[in-house]
Amino acid sequence: MKTDTYNPDVLNCLANLSNDEVFTPPSLANQVLDLLPQELFSSPTTTFLDPVSKSGVFLREIVKRLDRGLEAQMPDRRQRIDHILRKQVFGIAITELTAHLSRRSVYCSKNANSDYSVTRFDTEGGNILYRALRHTWVSGKCRYCGASQEVYDRGDQAEQYAYQFIHTDKPHTLFNNMKFDVIIGNPPYQLSDGGFGISATPIYDKFIIQAKRLNPRFLIMIVPARWYAGGKGLEKFRNEMLHDRSIRVIHDYPQAYECFPGVQIKGGVCYFLWNRDNKGDCEVCTHQNGEVTSGMSRPLLEKGCDSFIRYNEAISILHKVQMFKEVSMKERVSSRQPFGLSTNYHGRKSGTIKFYENQGISYVEMTNITKNQEIVNKYKVYIPRASSGSDSFPHVILGRPFVGEPTSACSETYMFIGPFSNQNECENVISYIKTRFCRFMAMLKKVTQDTTKDVYSFVPLQDFSHSWTDEMLYKKYGLSDEEIAFIESMIRPME
Repeated sequence: MKTDTYNPDVLNCLANLSNDEVFTPPSLANQVLDLLPQELFSSPTTTFLDPVSKSGVFLREIVKRLDRGLEAQMPDRRQRIDHILRKQVFGIAITELTAHLSRRSVYCSKNANSDYSVTRFDTEGGNILYRALRHTWVSGKCRYCGASQEVYDRGDQAEQYAYQFIHTDKPHTLFNNMKFDVIIGNPPYQLSDGGFGISATPIYDKFIIQAKRLNPRFLIMIVPARWYAGGKGLEKFRNEMLHDRSIRVIHDYPQAYECFPGVQIKGGVCYFLWNRDNKGDCEVCTHQNGEVTSGMSRPLLEKGCDSFIRYNEAISILHKVQMFKEVSMKERVSSRQPFGLSTNYHGRKSGTIKFYENQGISYVEMTNITKNQEIVNKYKVYIPRASSGSDSFPHVILGRPFVGEPTSACSETYMFIGPFSNQNECENVISYIKTRFCRFMAMLKKVTQDTTKDVYSFVPLQDFSHSWTDEMLYKKYGLSDEEIAFIESMIRPME
């Protein structure tokens, strides 16, 4: 009797290298490929490049689509597969291990010149390149990728993570000046920079920039969504992306595990379609709870904004708030290290100035304060600088605020809002921060747990001679029932 057997795709079974080098599931690879004009797979001249191949899943799925699409033109399957593998599909692996994985996925052999390769090449790599490189150190940093020499200047036995695609000034020479119609991939996300704790420098932006230098017709990459709001070394890149009218589609996953099961990436991930020859507004699609919850064609930069508004439903709310032309609360929020004292600075058991730090309360003297000495003896509101990000919902977004009495200061663990003339004003500020409306407006700029003063850019400053409630704010800004429901679906109450 015939029975159904379970025949899993081996590429679904691979464990990720790390949260920075994530394997793309076959189902996701096909969702991404669906963004391309499907007639590309019916042309024997279309060329594809994955410059960051790990499992070879993109290349494998492209080969399968070309195999179907070219069947009528090339009925001999042996001839068709040879043509596809030799003339249309190319890759660059990120490590020696992924080179073997990719060739195994595409050629059915880790060596393209073996008897077991479905198309036998003259070289071991075939059209999937890998070359072990070293970083080029200049003043302690790699001049190509910015890697820290202290961290990555390793011996011959250790992986260098000097990715071939971006460690060259002439990427077009990697395949003898070949032109590519489609560049597609899921690049490494960051490199450790040797800083405090788990400090790391983004690297995915360099793959996107390098890919654009090759001037493909289409570019698709899966990357962390943190670029929406900038970040370490990303300001120029973010500005260029947000002004690039060739970005025609963005699929946004605020919770990264919905894109990559089992993976946590603060701020979520996205993939985008860049279309060189067709500029215009971008179709922004949000994925939550396993489905597309909204889609809207709109500019990446709304009028009067300097950053990308992640949620389509938030656009109308932001426009209503902007109509009031109020001063931003950002103007009353301190920068990092508000009193010049770092997170790991600890006060003493006694002193003249109460000091709020990450281990509780201690005391310092005015001579220890190197910034904002004039604020020490005034009322202010303290609020944690780090709080949970916006990648699970509903969320609180901001940390719990508290009154900063005169003769007090804080470490970098906190920021202050103020100064204010009395305690009552501070308590009214706290009532405002506790509203869902205030924290929703902050959410529009917040994609990681780090709450810089820039996060408060869209939060309008209020009259703090009285306290505030959500009902007062919803009425003030004329929000509809649908807009209120969206705010309350995203932000939980702050008890």
